[in-house]
Amino acid sequence: MNSFQFLVAVTASLGGLLFGYECGVMNVVLVMDAFRIFFKFHNWNGDALDENGKKIKSDTQEKWYRDLKEADNKAMLEGVITSSFVLGALCGALMATYLGEKFGRQRTIMIGACIFTCGAIIQGLSARTWIMIAIGRLITGLSIGCNGVLCPTYISEVAPAKIRGTLSSCYQLMTTFGIIVAAIINSIVWYYTNIKPEGLGKPRSNIWEEVPNFEWRFALLFQVVPGLGLAILMSFLPKSPRWLCSKDRDEEAAEVLAKLNATSTSDSVVQEELKAIQEDVAATRAAGSSSVGELFSPVIRRRTFITFLMQLFQQWTGINVIMYYQSQIYGEIGFTKFMSTVVLPIINNFVNFISTFPGMWGIERLGRKTLLIIGSLMMMVFHISTWAFSTQTYRGKMWQYFAVASIFLMVFSFAWTWGPVPWVYQAEVFPLRVRVKGSAVGTVSNFLNNWIIAFVGPALMKAWSTKTFLLFAAACLLAWIYSQFYVIESKGLNLEEMDAKMAGKA
Repeated sequence: MNSFQFLVAVTASLGGLLFGYECGVMNVVLVMDAFRIFFKFHNWNGDALDENGKKIKSDTQEKWYRDLKEADNKAMLEGVITSSFVLGALCGALMATYLGEKFGRQRTIMIGACIFTCGAIIQGLSARTWIMIAIGRLITGLSIGCNGVLCPTYISEVAPAKIRGTLSSCYQLMTTFGIIVAAIINSIVWYYTNIKPEGLGKPRSNIWEEVPNFEWRFALLFQVVPGLGLAILMSFLPKSPRWLCSKDRDEEAAEVLAKLNATSTSDSVVQEELKAIQEDVAATRAAGSSSVGELFSPVIRRRTFITFLMQLFQQWTGINVIMYYQSQIYGEIGFTKFMSTVVLPIINNFVNFISTFPGMWGIERLGRKTLLIIGSLMMMVFHISTWAFSTQTYRGKMWQYFAVASIFLMVFSFAWTWGPVPWVYQAEVFPLRVRVKGSAVGTVSNFLNNWIIAFVGPALMKAWSTKTFLLFAAACLLAWIYSQFYVIESKGLNLEEMDAKMAGKA
């Protein structure tokens, strides 16, 4: 790997890190006292809690945390602020193909990173209204949705063949790593600003009065660092060779390929790659433009429905309720604020990160359908066990740890099965003529259902508490039925075999 290829690898990693940090930041921010008071999720009259989060019963007890009182509209406001990011990502994903083709992947990713930075600044400098921070998250979502489609595309088109798989895997791994980074940084901030703050036990005349807002403003403004980093690094990278060929700029494409391979434009490696790209572009042009109606033709419609439902069930496994609101879930189970906000989220996010490795192995060894079947059954079992153990937590700490272990096992079950499979599946089952539109169906389904889950999640947890896990267990049962009886295995099939199977002829 030469220095230029290394720059591609770093940029790929930073794109994933950016996505991961944005996904992970809100879990801790939502439980920061200053954030809750500033946006009027809660109020504070000066009362204090002890180390275990229990009310102070005597003046001799040591005071640890603020005793916040929840507002009636807390669940609704929390859902709106959290889900606005996903709504933006949905719109960004819909725009990605058009913008990427018109302006090029490299330039669009740069612009997207700058838009992300602007959204982060709006969030971090938000006035005392939920509308402003929701708009800021909507803007960052637009960037993430667009760049989430274009970054992997750009990497696959720019990276030399011998390291293309490694770089693509790096992007996915760094997304989960970005969630860990968000958890660690923001947990440290929470620890130093929410434990034994000033004013504990002193009555406050104005229960809605702000407390110092450094904690959540820093957490959200820190997104500017990877955002600007991505924009700056992308400025040093070339345009996609495939995009250049699609614009009949073959000489520039050859120069890019030569630079990536550290050789001359006349080298056989460069010429072979250029010829392959030119043939692919010619085939795409020969296929012509397609209509959305073709997705529902007899040969293609089954894969359209499979793709849509696969992304729907991926979200209704409940994974993002856990990832967005896990600190509150751990608190509901009975853990202390420190354990719920700092220790357990970091462990869970680490489980999510390392669990991607067996998925990278299993998707080719076991097949897509097998992973979906195994994953849905595992998740169903662990959702039920989480609920069952949570009903016994009054018996002692052991049951609390059983419940949280079930959550970790559920995350593991998801991360190596339903996490990667839908994205791999939708990218390979559609014929070239409708591939972009077919993949867009899956992406829209993912973000749409993600938005629904993020919006209703707080209300579900408030109304049903840990019984919510039974709802997701039922969804996993439906996902198993769908996987077992409707999904067609795509591993190892060429396009003709895929057409025959999907049309019911094989």
